[in-house]
Amino acid sequence: MTQNAPTTVAPNARWIAPLCWAVVMLEGFDLVVVGVVNAVLRTDPAWQLNPGVAGLVASIGLVGVMVGALAIGPLSDIAGRRRLLMANVAVFSVFTLACAFVTEPWTYGAMRFLAGLGLGGVLPAAIAMVNERGRAGSAGASTTTLMTGYHVGAVLTALLGTFIPQTLGWQALFVIGAVPGFLLLPVLYRYLPETEAFEAAKATRTANPISTLFRGGLLVPTIAFWITSFMGLLLVYGLNTWLPELMRAAGYQLATGLVLLLVLNVGAVAGLLLAGRVASRIGTRTAVISWFALAAVFLAVLSIRLPGIGIYVSVLLAGVFVFSSQVLVYAFVAERYPAAVRATAIGSASGVGRLGAIVGPLVGGQLIAAGVGYPWGFYVFAIVAVLGGAAVATVTMSRTEAAADAEGAVPR
Repeated sequence: MTQNAPTTVAPNARWIAPLCWAVVMLEGFDLVVVGVVNAVLRTDPAWQLNPGVAGLVASIGLVGVMVGALAIGPLSDIAGRRRLLMANVAVFSVFTLACAFVTEPWTYGAMRFLAGLGLGGVLPAAIAMVNERGRAGSAGASTTTLMTGYHVGAVLTALLGTFIPQTLGWQALFVIGAVPGFLLLPVLYRYLPETEAFEAAKATRTANPISTLFRGGLLVPTIAFWITSFMGLLLVYGLNTWLPELMRAAGYQLATGLVLLLVLNVGAVAGLLLAGRVASRIGTRTAVISWFALAAVFLAVLSIRLPGIGIYVSVLLAGVFVFSSQVLVYAFVAERYPAAVRATAIGSASGVGRLGAIVGPLVGGQLIAAGVGYPWGFYVFAIVAVLGGAAVATVTMSRTEAAADAEGAVPR
């Protein structure tokens, strides 16, 4: 079977990157749309969704994403990336569409949990596919390019959210998020191939890929990646949730804080484009450690009240390094694990990291409630970045990886 794999998968291999990018874009749209819709439902006379319930709905969706990431990774290592990616698209499209027809919060929360199961499984399969399609040593560039799709989807959600609810109703946002998934499914079925690496790994695949993460010298990397991913997503969600309030605590106007949140996310997109190129030159391990270290530096700098354009530059640079640090973690995971358990490893890092996504807003909220959001909020986030970098620094490459990295390419 391995000998026949290239002839069956090679003709459509060029479709892997763009189709996976499209799926990740839909994921970005779907994960961000909840925040837009919840803001509308809070003022809808028929709903009057209070902040506590709105937060619970968002958290339930994230729990679904976490469960999906943990479960789908191993399944895609057993059944195939292609099958599971299509199944994920079908699941999140069905339940996102269902959200357009809910009439009360508890059903809404249930639909978001079920949609989250499909959304959580997207990254493990998609990252594994683009890395197995890319040339040796291109994990950083392949992964960061893929993740630009997430931000494009998020921006589309924000733009459509400015006028769609007022013209077509909030339900239309869920329809807009679901219909492209249904349209994409036949395209995926026709053009998305299975990767050659997955086909070749069938001969060595075990029945339980999860147990492989803790054997053969992979125990330390697995735990280290979990810690780093937890810290990375704590930073991303903590800053996205509380940056405006932290800036206001520092004495800036609220409007300025909102603009700085936009600047932070512009830096995130720029960071993705830069991080991939840097990782291809210096190696993904070196890049991810450096990125966490620089994130810590610029987060600490934000504790200084800077005049004029200085604060905008500092926030931009913090965005460059904070957001793409986590994406480089996924790239490093894809490099470090064999094809037989690659999606399982990515899914476990993403799933455990979602705990950080839940903790991040809580940490920021507690600091602000205690009246120490400024400057200690930035110091705490800087320490989190240091811990993330320290954890990933404990991951060493195998001898063959280290030898190839010295020549500028890390093999899969």
